[in-house]
Amino acid sequence: MRVKKQFFVYVVTNKSGTLYIGITNDLSRRIYEHKSKLVPGFTSKYNISTLIYYEVGDSAEGAIEREKQLKGWTRKRKIELIKSINLKFEELKII
Repeated sequence: MRVKKQFFVYVVTNKSGTLYIGITNDLSRRIYEHKSKLVPGFTSKYNISTLIYYEVGDSAEGAIEREKQLKGWTRKRKIELIKSINLKFEELKII
């Protein structure tokens, strides 16, 4: 039996409320990388590692398109999307 590949579009934040949108095929690993600052860049520089939103899809292309779409939204619209599933911006557990 073949396991179907999953792709995630996710939003992480920090104590200041800065939002970062990314994609991955392994959400647990990627959040661990953010928390451990294993990848130099924006998220490690600004301590962005709290998972507050994610979506699951079955294609890399779909995830890339959704990431681009979300990145093009206003901050207000991104916050509304996050609040639609996570009203208090609490850290989500990865299942």
